[in-house]
Amino acid sequence: MKIVIVDDERSIRRSLEMFLAKKGYGVLTAENGESGLLIIDREQPDIVILDIRLPGMSGLEVLRSVRGRHPTISVIMMTAFHDMDTTIEAMKLGAYEYIHKPIDIDELEIAIEKVARNIKLSGRLDDLITEISRDYKVHNIVGTTPAMQEIFKLIGLVSENRATVLIQGESGTGKELIAKTIHYNSAYAKEPFVPVNCSVLVESLFASELFGHEKGAFTGAAYQKRGKIELAQNGTIFFDEIGDISPTVQVKLLRFLQEREFERVGGEERLRSCARIIAATNRNLSKLVLDKSFREDLYFRLKVVEINVPPLRSRKSDIPLLVDHLLNKINLDLHKNVTKIPWDTMDRLMSYDWPGNVRELENVLTRAVVLSKGDILSLDSFADLLPYDCPCAPPSAVKTLDEVVRDHVLATLRNTNWHRGKACELLGISRPTLRDMIKKYNLLW
Repeated sequence: MKIVIVDDERSIRRSLEMFLAKKGYGVLTAENGESGLLIIDREQPDIVILDIRLPGMSGLEVLRSVRGRHPTISVIMMTAFHDMDTTIEAMKLGAYEYIHKPIDIDELEIAIEKVARNIKLSGRLDDLITEISRDYKVHNIVGTTPAMQEIFKLIGLVSENRATVLIQGESGTGKELIAKTIHYNSAYAKEPFVPVNCSVLVESLFASELFGHEKGAFTGAAYQKRGKIELAQNGTIFFDEIGDISPTVQVKLLRFLQEREFERVGGEERLRSCARIIAATNRNLSKLVLDKSFREDLYFRLKVVEINVPPLRSRKSDIPLLVDHLLNKINLDLHKNVTKIPWDTMDRLMSYDWPGNVRELENVLTRAVVLSKGDILSLDSFADLLPYDCPCAPPSAVKTLDEVVRDHVLATLRNTNWHRGKACELLGISRPTLRDMIKKYNLLW
């Protein structure tokens, strides 16, 4: 199998070339996008390993060209930057995988082996995604953890089709934001996005709310009303808290999902809907199925594509990014300019488990900004807003050696704004050693 590596860093090209050559692959390298395309056109490789930041022609431009000229070539993107928009764009353009630097060689090898297996089974890979423009963008999701990166990839993949999507996660994790991001990154972005709050939907009015009704269909029906499905047209219907609907409503919804046809209450005309269905819930639907409180056939109709959103407590390294993102939004809304965050404040925010997830974080930050004086978000701004999970024990007089090492490494990372290359130089250690320390001591930004 033949692989082309396109990266402007000579050390990365050389190390990957040596590793892959030892694995038996034929390897060619290029230092920029233009020379990389010439090699790809000439050699017709099976895989291209492509850096997203290149001098001259960008990695996304190279990706676009490769997918247009050679749709059977699998492209694995590499980047040192954690950027949701770029991840989604790369996946929409047809990237096979998206890997962050410093490269985890095991992750890269797994991605290459997946390509090899697919080639063996089907000869060549079909296009993953067709290219479309992204002129319509209104939302932004923040996250650099592996779980969030997988969500970005799924958004890029499903935004190019009308597959039904089930989003599961705790309250406040941003399920509706993900649904909107899928919709507004799709080819149907200018069509309506229609939310349906299932938790407050009265069972007796479900058919009228969803399908509409004709004038005189029942007492009080003084005029014809179009339902949510009809209003969605070719856009998206978002069923929020789908786990809360009753068994009777489940039957009606299942019938619509199976046939994609409906009648207004009191009407005879059969209407058809092409709208995409996205459902979300903070409940465990598979457990509800086992408990016989949710229909199994409806569950499988809904989970064509499943996205599981992690709680904030399991991705605390994203908190500094979320705080920065949310502060920008809050400052704009409140006409404030609170931009400076001392480390003791950030440490406090990261030590809390956030049972209300991102929604709770945003509410706490909003109240803290209102209470703040000046441009500093100090701990005093969080008085009575952020409870401590447990009382802290007094520090011991003498730290252990592990504690001293941990504190020194963390201080160095903070002083270099988490630039791992600079931190390695100051500490006099290699990148793998620093990476091991970050994992060992569970260091978070």
